[in-house]
Amino acid sequence: MPKTVIEAVESHFNLEASIGGYEAESEAADEIAMAYEHVSKLLGTTTFNIAFSEHATASFVAAISSVRFAPGSVLLTTLNDYVSNQIQYLALAQRFGVEVVRAPEALEGGVDLTAMEALIHRLRPKLVAVTHIPTNSGLVQNVEAIGAMCRAEDILYLVDGCQSIGQMPVDVETIGCDYFSATARKYLRGPRGAGFLYVSDRVLASGYEPLFPDLRGADWIAPDVYQPAPDAKRFETWEFAWGLVRGTGEAARYALELGLEPIRDRAWKLAAHLRKLLSDHDRVKVLDRGAVLGATVTASVDGWAPANLVRELRARGINTTGQARIDAIIDYAEKGIDGSLRISPHYFNTEEELSTFVNALDEIIS
Repeated sequence: MPKTVIEAVESHFNLEASIGGYEAESEAADEIAMAYEHVSKLLGTTTFNIAFSEHATASFVAAISSVRFAPGSVLLTTLNDYVSNQIQYLALAQRFGVEVVRAPEALEGGVDLTAMEALIHRLRPKLVAVTHIPTNSGLVQNVEAIGAMCRAEDILYLVDGCQSIGQMPVDVETIGCDYFSATARKYLRGPRGAGFLYVSDRVLASGYEPLFPDLRGADWIAPDVYQPAPDAKRFETWEFAWGLVRGTGEAARYALELGLEPIRDRAWKLAAHLRKLLSDHDRVKVLDRGAVLGATVTASVDGWAPANLVRELRARGINTTGQARIDAIIDYAEKGIDGSLRISPHYFNTEEELSTFVNALDEIIS
């Protein structure tokens, strides 16, 4: 995390320790309001459309719980959606009779847009849900094209931006989504334990709300009546770690100051360079497929389990992540692997550091 993000979090926690939680929230009202402002600018929207949450999945769950599914309703998604999302789709199918349909992949990787459009037109799904950048691949889905399809057919559209926010420019109006869920951490470089959700004007105007609102998101106005908040705060809950919210706002401000286009260009250039270095190694297979590839690099190494590689690399001061079969069973089955090593260079990394990683990997597997 940038130093200013840490300072924002620590200053609020210190304030709470000094004067109390409610009092700190009141005293820091201006700073909290600025967190909404910075995050809204990051997404190309207004504070009216922003809700904070505990993490990206909490945002995603709040959004999907607001959709008025009925038995037989169709939820259209992709083969590469995030594992937690896939589990939630299956839970909807088991509990409420929702039909989950996954659009096929294009030959070059990524969802087949022609097939997606045909499915939207034929099935009239209650919701289209797409992960912008999967956790198991460097693939960047064409969420803008899918958004245009959904708008043309008046279909609700939910985008999981957990891996894309902070890595590249995101404009929810250009995407055309009704919901966009994201995390404060990962490429945005904010604190863990915080996330946020964009909710479109048409969703708010149509009265959509989470399945279980609380007193933060609604007013109890009569014994048997409650009234949802007019803005996206209807998707929030009362209890917040406001220090993490302030840290999230500072992370958004920091990214905006650097510029999301330069951030994307630098991170994607480093990732492309790393894929080239890895592809030159005869025991390493680069797994990323798609018309557009982002900063996430995934690879498999002959004879090595990803978890063992992660452990050996961490012992050398190099941070990577191992992905198991259960993290992406459809994608990994198609690729014929049981897991992958995930390397995620960011704009602050250097080509020299990538070479150090490749040399360390070579030392480990030789």
